Amino acid sequence: KADIVRLLQRHTRARVLAVGDGGNDVSMIQAADVGVGLVGREGKQASLAADFSVLQFSYLGRLLLWHGRNSYKRSAKLAQFVIHRGLIISIMQVVFSALFYFAPIALFQGMLLVGYTTVYTMAPVFSLVLDRDVSEDIAMLYPELYAELTKGRALSFKTFFMWLLISIYQGGALMMIAVWLFDTEFIHVVSIAFTGLVLNELLMVALEIRTWHRWVIWSILGSLAIYIASIWVLPAYFDVSFIVTPAFVWKTLVITAVSSVPLYIIKLIRRIYAPPAYAKLT
Repeated sequence: KADIVRLLQRHTRARVLAVGDGGNDVSMIQAADVGVGLVGREGKQASLAADFSVLQFSYLGRLLLWHGRNSYKRSAKLAQFVIHRGLIISIMQVVFSALFYFAPIALFQGMLLVGYTTVYTMAPVFSLVLDRDVSEDIAMLYPELYAELTKGRALSFKTFFMWLLISIYQGGALMMIAVWLFDTEFIHVVSIAFTGLVLNELLMVALEIRTWHRWVIWSILGSLAIYIASIWVLPAYFDVSFIVTPAFVWKTLVITAVSSVPLYIIKLIRRIYAPPAYAKLT
């Protein structure tokens, strides 16, 4: 059985899933890309050696069509969003250095960098693992949705370069407009650009969510509240007297709108003229 699995892997170059319920299936399960063990009369040898263990063979459909599909799409979205989150701040640093004659000055320092990747954006970004595009009943009723995953459209070189272009556009827009709205002091550029960056990431999470969950809402609102509170806790990075002025508010809103609204419009147009398969069922 293990030789058959290896033969399929070698000649089809496809991912192979093997299902077994006895000790004689252990080698086959371990040779497969994904092994599923059934707990049956022959003992638990197969389930202990497998990646996944189920009590009945009928559960295999739910494991693949629902949990498997969600796992792939959520992992693909999370991986690319994490890349985007790190790349956009790097683009801002590159643009900042280029505009200021490549002076060896870090745009965001200390607690701003630490906070950006943790308390300000971590919860909303990782809440993407709770997202789903269709209900379980729809996924089980239309197995074609699972077959669509074999095309690899959720995670490919094309989607990677799309996120790369989004990061370049947003990072460049945030930094260049912040410098354009520069208000006599360097700390104002940092506060405007960083606030726009955090709001942009929260809006990007909101744009990627297909099914709103209470934990997603709380993570976005909670992260925003933490950021607003930290402005007063970190006076070394923010000029509070400037932040409470109307100038700071409208400049931040302009930066956030320019970086986020065009992407929302493009996404809306694509959904109208080239809707995904799941959109036709909901």
